[in-house]
Amino acid sequence: MKLLIILPNWLGDAVMATAAIESLCECYPRARLTLVGSFVSVEALKHHPMCVNAYVDETKKGGNRLANTYRFAKMIGRHDAAVSFRNQLHASLLLRWTGTPKTVARKSWHAQLLLSDAVALSRGEHLTAQYQRLADRLCGGETAPGPLRLFITPKTFDRPTLGINPGATYGSAKRWYPEKFAAVAAHFSDRYDIVIFGGPGEMAMAEAIEKDLQARGVENYRNLAGKTTIPELCAAIGGLSLFVTNDSGPMHVAAAYRVPTVAIFGPTRHKETCQWGNPKSAIVRHDMACAPCMKRECPLKHHECMKSIEAYEVIEAAEQLIV
Repeated sequence: MKLLIILPNWLGDAVMATAAIESLCECYPRARLTLVGSFVSVEALKHHPMCVNAYVDETKKGGNRLANTYRFAKMIGRHDAAVSFRNQLHASLLLRWTGTPKTVARKSWHAQLLLSDAVALSRGEHLTAQYQRLADRLCGGETAPGPLRLFITPKTFDRPTLGINPGATYGSAKRWYPEKFAAVAAHFSDRYDIVIFGGPGEMAMAEAIEKDLQARGVENYRNLAGKTTIPELCAAIGGLSLFVTNDSGPMHVAAAYRVPTVAIFGPTRHKETCQWGNPKSAIVRHDMACAPCMKRECPLKHHECMKSIEAYEVIEAAEQLIV
């Protein structure tokens, strides 16, 4: 069976879709997967043993996107079935134009118009469970989502290692403060080596943490911000002993590897996007009248949902995970 899967654009969302993908593979054990998505999502998921084709969707680049999408669909070709984890018009058009007979996506006007199956989903459910409902439509019945899974071999560190992730690609509202991350890292530096993570746009935050650690006399750290590919990032997170992070893509990578994790939440819906299936996971957050606002930047300009969280709260949550 040839199965076409349109992945979510964001790293974290793509990782949260892996439970549904594994369900599809159990349902169709001889399936040959074609993955389509952003560069980030494809780099993370293309290592699946049942993946035979993986394409980065570049239909936005140059020329007319509708025409680009049509040509891309014809290049991908007809499959036996397809599912889109991306709720977007061009994803629905892509599935339609491949000529695939069974096509599934979240219910929307374009999915109802263009696809064979448009599934109504509850936004109150965890996103992993929402993705599972789409897989269920292809498989029949209703299945509880299994654990998240990545097929990138974890890195082996020489000593127990704490990872800290001060970034969050979506926006500044989701980011805790570098000096507070540094305080947490310094507290654990006698037991763990420290690795600082971050993307190319988060190097300044990582450097601020590095300078703070130096001022505290901490020397057993590595700053990997802006220095890893997506597979290298996943492998490094997979080898950690403990992880402290904002609500972010790397948080979900850690869940896939069952790394003990403290996740710091502020403006986002923690019940929908917290770690899925990680038995050693803790959330640190404060109830705020204005949260969750789901904004990229604090609309009230005070950022109290994150600013009010202190380092000792995160340290206490981490200590409880490693007892």
